[in-house]
Amino acid sequence: MNIHEYQGKEILNSFGVRIQRGIVAHNAKEAVDAAKELTELTGTGWHVIKAQVHAGGRGKGGGVKLAKNLKEVEEIAGQIIGMNLVTPQTSAEGKKVHQVLVAEDVYYPGDNEPEEYYMSVLLNRTTGRNMIMYSTEGGMDIETVAEETPHLIFTEEIDPSVGLQGFQARRIAFNLGLSGTAFKEMTKFVTALYKAYVESDSALFEINPVLKTSDDKIMAVDAKVTLDDNALFRHKKYAEMRDIREENPVEVEARKVGLNYVDLDGNVGCMVNGAGLAMATMDLIKQAGGEPANFLDVGGTADAKRVEEAFRLILKDENVKAILINIFGGIVRCDRVAQGIVDAYKNMGNINVPIIVRLQGTNADIAKEIIDNSGLDVQSAIEFQEAADKVQAVLA
Repeated sequence: MNIHEYQGKEILNSFGVRIQRGIVAHNAKEAVDAAKELTELTGTGWHVIKAQVHAGGRGKGGGVKLAKNLKEVEEIAGQIIGMNLVTPQTSAEGKKVHQVLVAEDVYYPGDNEPEEYYMSVLLNRTTGRNMIMYSTEGGMDIETVAEETPHLIFTEEIDPSVGLQGFQARRIAFNLGLSGTAFKEMTKFVTALYKAYVESDSALFEINPVLKTSDDKIMAVDAKVTLDDNALFRHKKYAEMRDIREENPVEVEARKVGLNYVDLDGNVGCMVNGAGLAMATMDLIKQAGGEPANFLDVGGTADAKRVEEAFRLILKDENVKAILINIFGGIVRCDRVAQGIVDAYKNMGNINVPIIVRLQGTNADIAKEIIDNSGLDVQSAIEFQEAADKVQAVLA
C-alpha cells in the first residue's frame, strides 16, 4: 500500500527519524494558516509547497515550489491544488492533486554547505535479506545514478538474526564522506530509519534526499513509503492511511469483492485461479500475439457470482478484445466453474467480446460438454496450446 509523503514522515517521526516538518493543507487558506503555524514552530521564513500524490518526480511536473512569503504560499498552493500533475511516473493525464504539504525551508545558510544523499531500505529478494541502499548522489533518480555512475551506489545487507549492527551504520556514514557531528547524526538516522522499516512492516522506505543541513543535522526531506498489505492487520492506524483516490478505481472495486486484480495495458482479459497459473496465462497470451489486459486471480471459489463480478471488472476496460478463462480444477470442480461461467454469461446478457475457456482438472470433460452445449458464444479448450491458438485466432 502506497501512502503520501506526509504520512510516511509521520511514521518516520514516530520512530525518532528527524524529518523536514510540515503541515497538510487542502486549500489556499489552509496553506497560509499552515505557513504561519510553521513559522511560529520552526522560525522558517520560506516554505516549500509540495503536491501530495502517489508519484515520484513531482518537482519536474511543477508540483514542488518554494514560497518566499505568505502571498506566494497562497498563490502557489492555489495553483497546485486541483491541478492534474503529470510526472515521469504518471500517465499522460496525470494525477489530480487534492492536498499539499506546506513544509519548512531546511536549506538555510550556515557554517557548511547543505549536502543531499539518497537512501532506501528494502528487501533483497536474491539473498532474502533486508538491505540499505545509499548514494552520495541525492536528489537524482537512482536509476540514472545506477546507469551513469554505478560505483557511487553502496549497499549494506542486514543479517536478520542480529539486525542492523552499529559498525554497519558507521560504515554507511563513512562511505557518504561524513565526519564529526554529521557522522554521529547519520549513524543515529540510519539506525532509527531501519527500526522504522522493520517495525512498521514496510516493503520500501525511500528517502530522496536525505539532507545534511548547513549546521550538520541529518533529516528526511522526502519520504516514499510502501507498506506491506499483508501486515496491515497488525497496524490498524496505518490501514486508515489508504487514499483510494490515488488508486485505480477498478482495483479498488475488485478489492471490495475479494478479487485479486491488477490493471494492465493489454487487449486480452484474464480470469484465472491461482497467482502462478495467472502469470503463466499472461505469458501464454503474449506468445499468442496478444497483451494481457489484467492480472485477475478469482481464487478457489469460482462460482457464478464470483465469475460474474470478474466479468464485469474485465469488461470495464474498453481495450479488451477477448477474454481467456484458465481454471485448474483442484479445490474447485471444473463442471461447477463451467456452470458458473454459463450462469454468469446469461445473467449479464450479451457479452460482445470472444471468450475462450480452458478448464483442466477434476471433471474437465464434463465441463467441456457444459460449455460446448450451452449455446453461448464461448469457445472451450483443454490444452494450453489450444487455448493460445484460439486467442490468436480471435485477435487476427
